[in-house]
Amino acid sequence: MEQKINMLKKVVIIGPESTGKSTLCTQLSEHFNTIWVKEYAREYLLANGTNYSYENLLEVAKGQIEREERAVINSTTTYESSPQFIFIDTDMYVMKVWCEFVFDKCHHWILNTIVERKYDLYLLCNIDLPWIKDELREYPDLVTREKLYHYYKDIMVNQQVQWIDISGNYEERLQTAINAVNEIK
Repeated sequence: MEQKINMLKKVVIIGPESTGKSTLCTQLSEHFNTIWVKEYAREYLLANGTNYSYENLLEVAKGQIEREERAVINSTTTYESSPQFIFIDTDMYVMKVWCEFVFDKCHHWILNTIVERKYDLYLLCNIDLPWIKDELREYPDLVTREKLYHYYKDIMVNQQVQWIDISGNYEERLQTAINAVNEIK
């Protein structure tokens, strides 16, 4: 099983809220016949409310990593032939941006986890889709969305893993993502 896990390519989809991350994860998992890791924060906030604290974000971060670990193990045992990819909606870079944007600081656990985790590709979702309101989203204004997008882009530029900007309509985004994923085979 260890060999199967090591062969699995991990693709992380990140970006500000309401940029199509979950939609893209769903589409990619269907296209590549594999699973995807859902964002734990959504489940956590729906269960506990949106009045969160700095400490709550550490709980969310740990829940995200636990969910990712379970998915990696399940992907290597569930499928007859091991999937090549797993798609991950949100990682510790998202938690870092969230902590720093809201609380002007970040947990050391999150920062250490960023250094320890290894991924094969990042797909950075641009803000060119219309913002869609839901009970958890906080930043509908374009100025804040642009600021958050540039935080993510700065992180991508200054880290070592291959990344690509995902923009356009849903079909264009999917095709760009498929092409990028096929490049890491």
